[in-house]
Amino acid sequence: MNNDTYYVHTFGCQMNERDSETVAGILEQLGLVAADTPEQARVLAVNTCSVREKPEEKVFSLLGQWRMLKRDEPTRIIVVCGCMSQVAGDRIAQRAPYVDIIIGPRNLGHLRDALAQRLESAERKPVIIADSQELLPEGLPAHRCGDMSAFVNITYGCNNFCAYCIVPFARGPEVSRSTPDILAECRDAVAAGYREITLLGQNVNSYGHDLHPQTDFASLLEQVGKLPDLQRLRFTTSHPKDLSERLLQTMANTATVCEHLHLPIQAGGDHVLAQMGRGYTCRHFISLVERTRELIPDISITTDIMVGFPGENRAQFEQTLRAVERIRFDQAFMFKYNDRPGTKASNMPDRIPEDEKQQRLLQLVSLQNRIARDVNRAAVGQIFEVLVEGSDRKAKNCVRGRSRQNKIVVFPGSLDMRGKLVQVRAVEGFLWGHRGELVSRNRS
Repeated sequence: MNNDTYYVHTFGCQMNERDSETVAGILEQLGLVAADTPEQARVLAVNTCSVREKPEEKVFSLLGQWRMLKRDEPTRIIVVCGCMSQVAGDRIAQRAPYVDIIIGPRNLGHLRDALAQRLESAERKPVIIADSQELLPEGLPAHRCGDMSAFVNITYGCNNFCAYCIVPFARGPEVSRSTPDILAECRDAVAAGYREITLLGQNVNSYGHDLHPQTDFASLLEQVGKLPDLQRLRFTTSHPKDLSERLLQTMANTATVCEHLHLPIQAGGDHVLAQMGRGYTCRHFISLVERTRELIPDISITTDIMVGFPGENRAQFEQTLRAVERIRFDQAFMFKYNDRPGTKASNMPDRIPEDEKQQRLLQLVSLQNRIARDVNRAAVGQIFEVLVEGSDRKAKNCVRGRSRQNKIVVFPGSLDMRGKLVQVRAVEGFLWGHRGELVSRNRS
């Protein structure tokens, strides 16, 4: 173990990935450097996810492994941050009393002082810092994990309180960052060589409603999209109830905005959507998809779908299947409903048996996988702009990257292409994306 090193492990979403970059930046501000493995590090930090039960159990499993490392080197410091710290801090302290600091996502501004004190102290009782109402201060340091694509937060928290979702409890009420602060961070990222920026928020579409004067996400997207030398602009996640015509027009008319929209449907039945508190009908969702494809014909649309929500009967599940068949998503993140303590759904009656939820999930996955393959095979022959990320781990003498549609593309190439924007023709379609052939390297 090196006393001047740290290691960060991240569970969960892109918001967590961005928070982990902040954690790493704070640790480096204290003079620590990144270690390659947990065994080498004095400070071990895990950024947690509480959206479902499985990631929480993975956290406790990881902490159990780190407990062994701390037993060998008692001066090691274990930090737990992220959503679990906010909603289950006391439970973490009880199950893992060897943890040193438990800190919520809105409280990372306190991490430096808490860690500095613990580094100099013999105290071993966990310190819990979790106030979801606090605003994350601007100017916190960050160590960005990649060198091509940069995450930039535009909002923190969420006001939607969907019946199944723990996020508003974990990340607090929605707060928009100021447009000048966002633009400054984006300019810095571009100046540092990042080719692509992804704007992050639990619901980016509601950006700006709390600012004075008010603004909207379409205006922000247009301003970021016009930054000199920015090649690509992405965003996630969009809530269907707030997806406006103005935003769709801005996406269509801003050259840097990639042709990809992640739009969670969650379910295809109106009764289930109402019970979830989603604020739209399936017909409205379909109309949004149709309008999006009308304005941006080559767009890919991805989604989230839940099965087994309390009270969802077989007929309502089949409405979801029909919606998926009609919409033909490019990709979907599909999962079983899972109780989250404190949410409205956790107290709802008419629970769906686990074996029935599993059977529904398998049926949905089979349908969506077939659709994804068909969609990608139908695109064979098309030419895609690909940002090359590096060597492919499976295909010999091949590189891989992502198209503007956020599809993985693998094609013959060399590592000197890494970070380049190239034109690739799709020659074969798969569930995950395309195998292709290089057409030109006309963009650096």
